[in-house]
Amino acid sequence: MIDWDDVRYFLAVARGGSVRAAAERAGVNHTTVLRRIAQLEERLGAQMFEKLPSGYRLTAAGEEVLEFAEEMDASSNRLETRVFGRDQSVRGLLRVTLAPTLATHLLMPDFAEFTRLHPDIEMEISSSGDLVNLTNRDADVAIRVVYDRKTLPLNLHGVKGPEIFGGVYMSRDRLVAWRAGAPDPIRWIVISIHGIPDWASEGEVRTTGVPFRTTDAGAQIVAVRQGLGITTLPCFVGDADPLLVRVPGTDLHMYGTLWLLTQGETRKTKRVRLFTEFVSGRLAAYAPLLAGLSVSRD
Repeated sequence: MIDWDDVRYFLAVARGGSVRAAAERAGVNHTTVLRRIAQLEERLGAQMFEKLPSGYRLTAAGEEVLEFAEEMDASSNRLETRVFGRDQSVRGLLRVTLAPTLATHLLMPDFAEFTRLHPDIEMEISSSGDLVNLTNRDADVAIRVVYDRKTLPLNLHGVKGPEIFGGVYMSRDRLVAWRAGAPDPIRWIVISIHGIPDWASEGEVRTTGVPFRTTDAGAQIVAVRQGLGITTLPCFVGDADPLLVRVPGTDLHMYGTLWLLTQGETRKTKRVRLFTEFVSGRLAAYAPLLAGLSVSRD
């Protein structure tokens, strides 16, 4: 019989396009991947890949095997998910994915409280903006900001949370200096390669045409704290930071609505239900902060 592990490694190479990518995803060295592929080729009596300078390309035989391998993978995921959904224990692994800012600036204290309440649940937090496949159980729960509800996949179960708004912020000290007539130029700070955003020309504070770009939210926040200029941030980040203040004359803008997303059978698992109910309650309590209503406007 064909070893399912050999098929999994075959799929990883077919999807990633290289042995290295497959090895990194599986957490093994590349020789293990090559050995597994060789075993599958020997078992089937056909070559699965052509090795090219650009990577690995499926042969005609490999293309045929891929179709069946995808079906096997989907069946395996359905089986695993269905069994997982019947698990009513309050122990075991719980994988949660959410944006880094939500994790570090809002929900980490709540995650800590949840682990204290349920010490036998092993938490795995993936703080990334990348979308994950809940159907394939890359995560059990996704906490996402969704602008249009119609974009949510129909096979996911969603618990709707509060709306999230953002504002335009600058350093409190920098605002004081600007009001005192300091000549230093004020830049706009973005995680972007685009032109000057609309919010940069709103309000009373004018920016120069010279940008300050960062690659992540953490650097963006530090840059605005240092007085480099103005930037847009979620209200739960900007309003909670004592070093920052909203730029006078600017309005709030809506980012979207928070949703707790789970897959059909997975959501029936007790630890998933406990977590979604717990976080849903905490998010409801954060509604004024998320909507930018927790502080008065300057």
